[in-house]
Amino acid sequence: MIKKIILFIVLLLVIVTTFFAWKLTGPATAFSDKRYLLYVKTGSGFDDVMNTLKKDDVLINPGLFLLLAQKLKVPANLKAGKYEIKKDATLLSIARMLRNGKQLPVNLVITKLRTKEDFARFAGRQLECDSLAIISWLNNADSLQTIGVDTNTAVTMVIPNTYTFYWNITASKLMHRLHDEQKKFWTEERLQKASGIELTPREVYTLASIVDEETNKYDEMPLIASVYLNRINKRMLLGADPTVKYAARNFAAKRVTKKMIDESAGSPYNTYRNAGLPPGPICTPSIKTIDAVLNAANTDYLYFCAKADFSGYHAFAATNAEHLKNARAYWKALDSLKIK
Repeated sequence: MIKKIILFIVLLLVIVTTFFAWKLTGPATAFSDKRYLLYVKTGSGFDDVMNTLKKDDVLINPGLFLLLAQKLKVPANLKAGKYEIKKDATLLSIARMLRNGKQLPVNLVITKLRTKEDFARFAGRQLECDSLAIISWLNNADSLQTIGVDTNTAVTMVIPNTYTFYWNITASKLMHRLHDEQKKFWTEERLQKASGIELTPREVYTLASIVDEETNKYDEMPLIASVYLNRINKRMLLGADPTVKYAARNFAAKRVTKKMIDESAGSPYNTYRNAGLPPGPICTPSIKTIDAVLNAANTDYLYFCAKADFSGYHAFAATNAEHLKNARAYWKALDSLKIK
């Protein structure tokens, strides 16, 4: 009789153990999507995590998860971050992920952006540090001094590329990381080429931002760069339409008018009224564009104008008379389409 009782108790323990093992190591999620993204904000505690998991109906058995998490000391080791809970993940794997702080990295794919505010909004949508924190850092002279830039040249730290960060990175660490990547970008070869055209890396970046706004045809970028370099060398005004659009904050304008030039005359970014390069970039130029400036063509061109066939390419000229001929053909084409 005693043997039967012992056997029954052992069997019961096996069943209970098997049940809890299955609960801990079997599928534990209640959502139907492929994954659930859990955001643990800086300063939040495990109670906040549990409230979120319950509110969003993430787990089949949140009570059992709480017991497991306490056993594995998750509350004491919880770290802020972005965590991926895959469909059918187990309670054990979720608890270990949170305890060990195994965040899901954020791939920040930086392409063309026009202003500091654009960058702040773009990054703030994907990281815990919101746009306000980022733009505040970018407008803080003391912060910018730590990476050797000012409010105008801060964007030169942003080399368009794909960067991997953790979601809870601070605005300061974000910009210092981009600064480090920017230093890697400016290799000895690129620095020598910049010196060869008598520009600093930041000036190259600024000129590249103008070229990038002038055309999306990479094969003619070295020609456009040559025009501006020739103008700089001859101490001519750059007269770059994109800088007027930037100064006027009218990026959609199809045609730069005298009124736009006059109204933005007080801006240092208006290169029809101010000599030399603007004080900072007017967008984040691509790496290809930066390299196009560093490898500018050797020409005598001083002017260029969009071709009248609207192909996206430009007609180049060495004299004002030749340029006016090209320009009149383009203006006529614009007028025919009633583009103001």
